[in-house]
Amino acid sequence: MRIAILDDYQNLALASADWSGVKSHGDITVFHDTLTNGAALAKRLEPFDVLCVMRERTPLPASLLENLPNLKLIVTTGKRNDAIDVTYANCHSITVCGTNSPSTATPELTFSLMLGLARGVVPENTSMRTGGWQVGLGQDLAGSTLGIIGLGRLGAKVATIAKAFDMRITAWSQNLTKERCAELGVEYMPSKDDLLADADFVTIHQRLSERTAGMMSTDEFKCMKKTAYLINTSRGPIVDDAALIEAVNNGEIAGAGLDVYDIEPLPASHPLRTCDGLLLTPHLGYVTRHTWDVFYGETVEAILAWLAGKPVRVITA
Repeated sequence: MRIAILDDYQNLALASADWSGVKSHGDITVFHDTLTNGAALAKRLEPFDVLCVMRERTPLPASLLENLPNLKLIVTTGKRNDAIDVTYANCHSITVCGTNSPSTATPELTFSLMLGLARGVVPENTSMRTGGWQVGLGQDLAGSTLGIIGLGRLGAKVATIAKAFDMRITAWSQNLTKERCAELGVEYMPSKDDLLADADFVTIHQRLSERTAGMMSTDEFKCMKKTAYLINTSRGPIVDDAALIEAVNNGEIAGAGLDVYDIEPLPASHPLRTCDGLLLTPHLGYVTRHTWDVFYGETVEAILAWLAGKPVRVITA
């Protein structure tokens, strides 16, 4: 049996779990890069019986899966993966399994970005390292209004943390109810525009879908305060890059903290990299030691359970 671990950017997969049981059943190959060419990717993956994938870094559409005749098992980190054609897999005897996903890492990074922007951590650090001293005036989180778009598992965790900072918290999403807000002690906002116009910080915690793609664009930025910041640790295509750059450059908003992008890894020449007022991190939301221990530990568990004929955390269409 041949097992492939995909997109292990930092060479941490094998160190994050005990793979000895899996190794006794076959050979493991680790790939550290991401191939975007479909033909090249199919050629790379064609020999493997098992694919271990990290979130949506490498999509597995039907057009790819149909060229992988040896494939019998896909294990994805997380409980779902919209980049896998699960329907095709289910119909072609390819088992798809997932793992649990800790809910603490992304909310913590959300506040890292928020604090970094509010207190100008990067420009202040740059000034210190170049012999300077104070270069800006910070903004308090306490007393500021945090507008949360999407009050699901991660959005709710963000709301809980925000209370510790003494922030006023509002929320909106298309299907959000007043009852859900009351349950979490959050103010319900009747519309997205109402939330944007009122908030000092706006943070997005929604899945990418046809409904949410591009939901933050030119009109939305014009609704926001000129002193407000946007945080996106959800999915890149939810925010229109060109509109964001224009809004920041024109002073329509104070800045933004981004951890997710339309294309990942972000190309070196991408204009987001040179836009002042942006605080950028390379999709670190879920990249923590604890998360990796869960992801890869349960990946090993899933492979061994499948080999024993008792697959766990099976994902179906």
